[in-house]
Amino acid sequence: MIYPKIREIREALISLFTKAYTTSFPAKPHIPYQHYRGKPVVFDEHCVGCETCANVCPSHAITFTDDIEKGIRIIERNYGLCLFCGQCQEHCITQQGVRLSDQIYDMATFDRKNLIERQEKELLLCKSCGKVITTRDHFRYLHEKLGPSAYASILNLNLLNERLKLADRESVSIEVVDELKRKDMFNVLCPDCLRKSLLKSL
Repeated sequence: MIYPKIREIREALISLFTKAYTTSFPAKPHIPYQHYRGKPVVFDEHCVGCETCANVCPSHAITFTDDIEKGIRIIERNYGLCLFCGQCQEHCITQQGVRLSDQIYDMATFDRKNLIERQEKELLLCKSCGKVITTRDHFRYLHEKLGPSAYASILNLNLLNERLKLADRESVSIEVVDELKRKDMFNVLCPDCLRKSLLKSL
């Protein structure tokens, strides 16, 4: 028979008469330590739907789906797959779109579908071919970030036209009826269609 060592008896006595190291959740609320990495919380007013968080997510917990017919980008975040690594917060281009919280223990659920959050963003589509350029919030963010330099791009000028509600005028928004022409560059076009409209005059 192997008898316990003195060290083992000492550790058992200390554990018996000292306070438990683990928390009493859910009987008592969990108070996390500083810099605790919990559930990433999304702030829709600062999120632009640029897909950066999905590109850096190691567990592929963030997915993007573009619905061209409805003109929306659907963002789904599956917190059942989330590693709470903080890559989405670190690489967010606005630095305010997502923040790690101290919430994790109260996320427990019997239905995995409850761990999926859905978000929608309006798409900016090419008026010629209908391809997705980006989201409108993303483009507005880039426009404001560039400042006066943004007006060097025709696409930015078109966004300004829409903001000023001038896009309904024939001199600003021109319908593409046959093929791209030089005048069509004043519409919101994707890079390929914009290149075609510029090369048409050469």
